[in-house]
Amino acid sequence: MKRAPQLIDDFVAESLRVKTQFFQENRERIAQTAEIIAHGVRNGRKILFFGNGGSAADAQHLAAEMVGRFGPDRSALAAMSLATDTSILTAVGNDYGYDHVFSRQIEALGHAGDTAIAISTSGNSPSVLHALDVARANGLFTVGFTGETGGQMTDRAEVLFCVPSRQTPRIQETHILLGHIICELIDRELFPEAYPTD
Repeated sequence: MKRAPQLIDDFVAESLRVKTQFFQENRERIAQTAEIIAHGVRNGRKILFFGNGGSAADAQHLAAEMVGRFGPDRSALAAMSLATDTSILTAVGNDYGYDHVFSRQIEALGHAGDTAIAISTSGNSPSVLHALDVARANGLFTVGFTGETGGQMTDRAEVLFCVPSRQTPRIQETHILLGHIICELIDRELFPEAYPTD
């Protein structure tokens, strides 16, 4: 049996392998996606993040980076997590079923030109899939963060980022780095004066 220090080395090595492969394969798509989102925000549009469990935590984290600040001080950006309002989640879940907890909010808050960022490690979460369908039908730009296979998200998001792993922790570690990179690229696009040394 491996001892804890060796397991730690293995975990870190695998996390680095997954991230390295993912970002080597997706650099251009990440840059293009950030540019599209930044264009929408510049024109008064917003970003809606959603997911379940650990992905809900990522949605909340990334929305906070936009509304607060990611790096240097700058104006607040219009973004929100659809996984944080317990009154909406429980009311919609009770009245319509849990599969509608995100889609109902997109119906209420989403507009053409907004961005919907769906996060699901499996790509098979019904609440996330239903929300993507509603977002696309309403003209939102749809982006998916998922795992190796893409699951049922494969044909539902305009841009789908599939992390090359089937291990939930490794997928989630890459998702948050992807989200941070997109945040910083948007910041640099919208607020170049905040990055004067580049």
